[in-house]
Amino acid sequence: MPHAIRLYETGGPEVMRWEEVGAGETAPLSPGEARIRHEAVGLNFIDIYFRSGRYPLPLPSGLGLEGAGVVEAIGSAVTDIKVGDRVAYAGGPPGAYAEVRNIPADRLVKLPDNIDFKTAAAMMLQGMTAQYLLRRTYRVQPGDTILIQAAAGGVGLIACQWAKALGATVIGTVSSDEKAALAKAHGCDYPIVYTREDFVTRVKEITKGEGVPVVYDSVGADTFTKSLDCLRPLGMMVTFGQSAGPVAPLDTQELSKRGSLFLTRPTLFTYVAKRADLLASAQELFEMVTSGKVKIEVNQTYALKDVVQAHIDLAARKTTGSTVLQP
Repeated sequence: MPHAIRLYETGGPEVMRWEEVGAGETAPLSPGEARIRHEAVGLNFIDIYFRSGRYPLPLPSGLGLEGAGVVEAIGSAVTDIKVGDRVAYAGGPPGAYAEVRNIPADRLVKLPDNIDFKTAAAMMLQGMTAQYLLRRTYRVQPGDTILIQAAAGGVGLIACQWAKALGATVIGTVSSDEKAALAKAHGCDYPIVYTREDFVTRVKEITKGEGVPVVYDSVGADTFTKSLDCLRPLGMMVTFGQSAGPVAPLDTQELSKRGSLFLTRPTLFTYVAKRADLLASAQELFEMVTSGKVKIEVNQTYALKDVVQAHIDLAARKTTGSTVLQP
């Protein structure tokens, strides 16, 4: 009988339960669904938001938005995925923390032969996030100098490499010398250890007082206002996460007085809601990875049944790069 993590209430990591799920997760397929047996599952900070209740979920629920595995069965209306395909996904209804699950087939993408399951599970959500941030939200150009908060995290390490490949100069914030070295090895030209340096001052020094055209900020409450201070006039503030808590309500005059700034709060799920956009995003990510321009760092691996510890470590910022859960 397959097992999965189930959530009956929101709260700390201890509310996650490893259970036999029986027919619930492997019920007869609807016409547009596929059944996938996971080989690897991705861990992401958004999972903590769902588990804690910051992002509401109808309960009881599964958890997890990213996985990779093999298709075991397909619904009657599925035409572009077949049994035996190696596939991966990011998004769709939560439920990736499972050995087997049913999922809408239009959320699945076929994996190239030279990308293994662990890499795929580690890169889909974070990698497609980096893709839309750098290529669609603000399209990074050669010669741009950009700021990436949490540069040693999962999205951060991918975005640093990708931006560097695009010809940008990359400034990144990190919490320790160890993470600074990691970010630098992945394309970050100027890692700033924010625990001892004021990153606004350093950004202004690096840019000779001009500021940057874009800040990519997944931290939220602790960095938001100072991130605004790093922007040049007409710059774009991209707040795409809140690992340190939600951003306080903003008086839009703050954007005006800093130089007519732009502010956006994007999500991957909006950018890949259409299947054509999902396939295009995944294809560009696959090309960056298979070319070697972006290397996916799976720096932590946990058994899926040990996901409680994985959540504890992620929340405590003990992890770097990507983390994979194995059923």
